[in-house]
Amino acid sequence: MNIRKLLLLFVIPLVCFPAFAQVGGNNTFEFLNLPISARVTALGGNLISVKDNDLNVALINPSLLTDSMNNNVALSYINYIADINYGYVAFGKHFKKLGNFSAGIQYLDYGKFIAADEVGAQLGEFGANEMSFNLAYARSILDSNFTVGATLKTIYSQLESYTSWGSAIDVGATYYNPKKNFAAAVVIKNMGRQWRPYVEGNREKLPFEVQIGISKKPKHVPFRLSLIYENLEKWDLTYKDPANPVLTSDPLTGDPIKQNKYKIFGDKFMRHMIIGGEFIITKNFFLRGGFNYQLRKELKVSEKRGMNGFTFGFGFRIYKFHISYGHAIYHLAGATNNFSISFDINSFYSKK
Repeated sequence: MNIRKLLLLFVIPLVCFPAFAQVGGNNTFEFLNLPISARVTALGGNLISVKDNDLNVALINPSLLTDSMNNNVALSYINYIADINYGYVAFGKHFKKLGNFSAGIQYLDYGKFIAADEVGAQLGEFGANEMSFNLAYARSILDSNFTVGATLKTIYSQLESYTSWGSAIDVGATYYNPKKNFAAAVVIKNMGRQWRPYVEGNREKLPFEVQIGISKKPKHVPFRLSLIYENLEKWDLTYKDPANPVLTSDPLTGDPIKQNKYKIFGDKFMRHMIIGGEFIITKNFFLRGGFNYQLRKELKVSEKRGMNGFTFGFGFRIYKFHISYGHAIYHLAGATNNFSISFDINSFYSKK
């Protein structure tokens, strides 16, 4: 593949989308950014640049859809924090003259809440849930190593009696060199609009984001490394805690406190990074681990470090099923467990 075309794959998002800078907490439909599969959870929360027969990863990068996913089914369930549950179901289909498609439903259930008036009198219960109906498409262009894809999302949310719906599109491009076991990808996520806001006249923005990633499996080494760089559209992801402001001057003397600019740069850079590693023990068993620096910095407890920001899990194939488990440590007070299963419907029919 022409090296200029590969460079354009990564340069264009950097120069075209800085005005769209949005980070978690400022937008609606934030559930779209949750890691959906156990494998993704175990590898740090993102996996846009590994091209293999895993239908789950096509949710976060549609250009990872391949013809080997034809008639594949993927199911995920996540026991999230505070009794919140969410999951995903998807089906892949290949059409010879058209390309690769997948359809899926992503849902999140917040559970039941007590309804009460302003003086605390209980009036009953109410629920809250969100879901997204996804249709993805991908095909090779230029040569067989370069694929592009897009996912169309129709999003619905109900929080008590307040409802909202919107639509969004993700676009992705992936370069994959099977001889070198190397892949590079770029994904532009959640370009869309909230068509019906929860409250009339209060339309909110969607969680727009640009991501790039690479993965590499060295020859004769049973290990794959993935590096993901998130939120290219905004450089500074640092949370300014009003309860714990950064001192710029000495409170007694008033003298300015010199800041280490290299340390500040390194901290801001690493807040974009997700590092994941996958040990391929055998063709049927995998060990996985990851590190999310931003997660560790945002949810750390100063008095006690803990393991927040670290993730791990495993996957194995048994009979005709691929089963995965992922565990993410968010905080000293809580972690998440993710279970996924996928299978090929074709494998249940004997070949004649």
